[in-house]
Amino acid sequence: MSGDARIEVWAPDGLGEVVPGDDLGALLADLLHGRLADDDVVVVTSKIVSKAEGRVVAAADREQAITEQTVRVVATREHPGGVLRIVENPQGLVMAAAGVDASNTPPGTVLLLPVDPDDSARRLRAALTAQLGVRVAVVITDTAGRAWRDGVVDLAIGAAGLRVAEDLRGTPDTHGQVLSATVVAVADEVAAATELVRGKAAGRPVAVVRGLARHVTDDDGPGARALQRHGESDLFRLGADEAWRAGYEAGAAAATGKREPTS
Repeated sequence: MSGDARIEVWAPDGLGEVVPGDDLGALLADLLHGRLADDDVVVVTSKIVSKAEGRVVAAADREQAITEQTVRVVATREHPGGVLRIVENPQGLVMAAAGVDASNTPPGTVLLLPVDPDDSARRLRAALTAQLGVRVAVVITDTAGRAWRDGVVDLAIGAAGLRVAEDLRGTPDTHGQVLSATVVAVADEVAAATELVRGKAAGRPVAVVRGLARHVTDDDGPGARALQRHGESDLFRLGADEAWRAGYEAGAAAATGKREPTS
């Protein structure tokens, strides 16, 4: 046996309110000065990245902001408070309300996700390396629901310097059986773990994970976008009701000899 496996996760206090135009890299460097080591993973919420990048927009009607950030509707469901929309947004993410956030932002405004979260992660990583002289990875997170499960978790929407997935296919398990389908979403697991110490309303939007050196890379890597599943590999491209309706329409078109509509 090689000993215990262990990681450390902590969320430093002391980062003030981030506003549009702030140099987030410099703020993080000040916050983490003397506290980072090579191969640490710095995890940052998308909320403060969006604020620094000026993604705070006036929106008297959040629903209109969601519409403007919608590339493709996956599912809609009515509920007592209105309509829930699961959509694909310009970042390629499929989530409720296109990731448009109305919490922890001034009244009458909403927060949009960073335009390119992977690029944001790369720039933050470069800033921390330049200012602190450490080799780190950076993950940017957002909160999302999951199919078949209640509750929400944080997942990675941006990453740099981290092997975002660990492909275990072709390797043996503890009984010598060869794994055929296991690809571990490392970046998502890192994001979820840090939410336990950051909290949703504790004012700690940054966390550090230590002990994952084997996943930290010299180059920026493909980013979190590599974890997105689209096209033929997406077995849940539509919600159940939407898939049923599409199938019904296709069947009706076939019955009348009409060509099936494409979408």
